[in-house]
Amino acid sequence: MISHPVLDRLAGAGIRLGLSRMRDFLGTLDHPEQRYPVLHVGGTNGKGSTCRLLDAMLGASGQRVGVHTSPHLQVVNERIRVGAVPLSDAELGAVIQRIDTARLEWARRTLPSDEAFPLTYFEFTVACAFEAFARANVDIAVIEVGMGGRLDATNVVSPRATAIVSIGLDHCEELGWDIASIAGEKAGIIKAGVPVVVGPLPGEALAIIRAVAAERAAPLHVWGHDFEAFGDVSSFRYAGGSTLDGLSLGLAGDHQVVNAGVALRVLEVTGLAVSPLAMREGLAAARHAGRLEWLAPDLLADGAHNPDGATTLANFLARLPRDRRRTLVLGGGTDKDLRGVATTLAPVVDRIFTTAGSHAKARNPFDVASQCEGLSVPVIPAGALADAVLAARRDGDLVIVAGSLYLIGELRDLVGADPA
Repeated sequence: MISHPVLDRLAGAGIRLGLSRMRDFLGTLDHPEQRYPVLHVGGTNGKGSTCRLLDAMLGASGQRVGVHTSPHLQVVNERIRVGAVPLSDAELGAVIQRIDTARLEWARRTLPSDEAFPLTYFEFTVACAFEAFARANVDIAVIEVGMGGRLDATNVVSPRATAIVSIGLDHCEELGWDIASIAGEKAGIIKAGVPVVVGPLPGEALAIIRAVAAERAAPLHVWGHDFEAFGDVSSFRYAGGSTLDGLSLGLAGDHQVVNAGVALRVLEVTGLAVSPLAMREGLAAARHAGRLEWLAPDLLADGAHNPDGATTLANFLARLPRDRRRTLVLGGGTDKDLRGVATTLAPVVDRIFTTAGSHAKARNPFDVASQCEGLSVPVIPAGALADAVLAARRDGDLVIVAGSLYLIGELRDLVGADPA
């Protein structure tokens, strides 16, 4: 589904954090989000991969799993998966029709006449996911937080467990300009009495998470204290309530071992019936497009859009043979710290081409280049994504595209990759 008229209209609704509208609207649907168990996963980076790992392990155990992640790379169907497969156009179209009919009726009854967008694009697609999972009679749903946590539209669920994979600086205009403020927003998904699993967090962030968990009597499971994982993607060890050796991952990048450790601990604390064999099979089979994804031998795509994500990408590149020139093709939105991304990646590349995707928030390549002045490598405005990638590949470079998941989606379209 390339587009849909309803979604196209809602694309201009922007971001409106808050839960009251979402709760009220879901009530008109008889609360589909309450008809199955939920695992709720938040964090700055790694939450999408953790959701995919949970999906793969639960699926390998024979369970019918619904997964909601965002944003999508190429088609909106990617946001809503059942049985590890995105909804078909027909399935998604039927759900959109149901939600839109309910939305319009609800708006007529409850909202002022000048309310142009009674739901945002994100709220609408989350409602579609909840309804789709109810229709599919899933055994369990894995729900990724969109932004922050406390006021995110997904935070209407009553989960079996929550996870906060990481905390770093991102979406600062909405969430705050320091780690403590962002941690407070992420902690908003912690529910009374519900186990919460956290990855390796900065000390000040962990202190806030501890305080909120204690206040809500939520059992807290901390990386490095209650569980941990050691090794690389080809062979790692998990130590928690149980010990598993010789695990491997279908996801690239040794940082994924942390995400796998968080996912394994979530399964342990919920007591879900997932055997060690299903865990092994699921971890090895998991995939997540646009995250350290080789689209060709000379073309690497990664959605790194903040300095923490760029650090992960830089560590991955540092382990590769430096046998040819490397060009970073960098682009992203006006709300992203692209200079921070470029500064982090400059030591492991030889030049930077700045580009712009077609997304409404895409920053002009010349503006990005101006922001990145003074780095240790040349920064060159290179125009459209196709032109930038073609120029770098023509020179025989290793080309790395980063800065925005939307940009990665356009790149996958450009090279003819199937939606994931």
